[in-house]
Amino acid sequence: MTFEPQQRLETNAMRGSLNDHARAVAASLSTEAISPRLLAGAIQVIEAVALLLIGGLSWLVSSQGMATLGWGEAMLVIAAPAIAILGIRWIGGYAVAALRNYLPILSRILIGWGLTIAIVAAGSFFFELETDGRRAWLGIMFLLGAAFFILERVTVSALVERWTKAGRLERRAVIVGGGELAAELLTALGDPTSTDVRICGLFDDRSGDRSPEEVAGVPKLGTVSELVEFARLARIDLLIVTLPMSAESRVLQLLKQLWVLPVDIRISALGNKLRFTPRSYSYLGPVPLIDLFDRPIAGWNSLLKRAFDIVFATLALILLSPVMLITAILIRLGSPGPVLFRQKRYGFNNEVIDVLKFRSMYHHMRDPSAKIAVTKGDPRVTPIGRFIRRTSIDELPQLVNVLRGDLSLVGPRPHAVNAHTENRLWDQVVDGYFARHKVKPGVTGWAQINGWRGEVDTPEKIRRRVEFDLQYIERWSVPFDLYILMMTPFSLINAENAY
Repeated sequence: MTFEPQQRLETNAMRGSLNDHARAVAASLSTEAISPRLLAGAIQVIEAVALLLIGGLSWLVSSQGMATLGWGEAMLVIAAPAIAILGIRWIGGYAVAALRNYLPILSRILIGWGLTIAIVAAGSFFFELETDGRRAWLGIMFLLGAAFFILERVTVSALVERWTKAGRLERRAVIVGGGELAAELLTALGDPTSTDVRICGLFDDRSGDRSPEEVAGVPKLGTVSELVEFARLARIDLLIVTLPMSAESRVLQLLKQLWVLPVDIRISALGNKLRFTPRSYSYLGPVPLIDLFDRPIAGWNSLLKRAFDIVFATLALILLSPVMLITAILIRLGSPGPVLFRQKRYGFNNEVIDVLKFRSMYHHMRDPSAKIAVTKGDPRVTPIGRFIRRTSIDELPQLVNVLRGDLSLVGPRPHAVNAHTENRLWDQVVDGYFARHKVKPGVTGWAQINGWRGEVDTPEKIRRRVEFDLQYIERWSVPFDLYILMMTPFSLINAENAY
């Protein structure tokens, strides 16, 4: 059996080629990480809601009741939090460093809150809003808002400090490359506490003087091929490549190995003479980075997708419970054995998960490892099994997987760990196959509604599935998920390849 270079690297990573030192580092990291992006977003929501309530309470205290609140005054009450939040974002008030150390930023927040009240007052005058002399509400709103900011920022600072010490609040990063360029990057970053990024280690294929075992106190944990597994075990968020842009072939080779990971990938532009437009860069402290790949469905998008999954999976379980109950009874009556079975499949970030299905085979002929693909007229499949496989009713228990968080409603279908075509595992058939695991797998997906479901007996079929899976990852949005869900029942009409 022959392997392409990329296939060898991915297969070696899956077999556990990571050295003991790197495994120990990965194991030492907290498993209860808090995303800095989600924390910043949560703080913004809390502050916006609190300021909105403060605006309403201030009007209530300074007037004869909420009934006297006209539409104009209500718009100003709503506008105040929006203006304040935008101002705090503009001054960097939601960066982890600002949340951790509240003193430098708090005075600027209070000044900004005062300016917000001034803008609201000017708006009231400009639009000639009638408040019957009860303009004291602006003063009360300022005082209550200032008190809130002081108490809230002190509390958040204490929590952030605690989470930081526990290793929970951080973006985990590794440097790809070593030697002088890595040393320059680490020196430029300076104090590790000045950002929310934790440099976990270095990975470099070179050795000796060109790439020592430690650079500026950061250890080298292995080669680039070992990085793939380390990034999955340690739940790395960011890869920083320190190779010069002139090493084009080497950079492309690295990216071919690493793009399958669900991480942000950046190239350090420190000292790079080739300059791009400012929009081409992001910054890690003072260090400019060239953005290459972004983690798909991250931050608030991941929360939005999770909420979508919970709501629609719950509704589906309620509506389809009669179908599931009847199916369970027919399976039990049709042949001896359990109603459900569990199958090992690849989940997000290549983690192996147990996926639930209605049993469609005779119990003594079951194939939980999916070593032998089901074909047309397969004698292992029961009569009721043929029907539920053709209609995909056998997949309905996976709604429980969705609620547990193993699956999403929509995404690339989870494949069995031993699935293969023509005696080759699918990651050997499709270059970059594992890139489809950069998001959670789904009960249904873009490939399925485009006709790519059922038997996979040729390399072309799995290539086309992966092609549509990668398209889905690039195009993801909530309306896109909703469209796929709506089209799924219609796609089940075509059961040509479903056995």
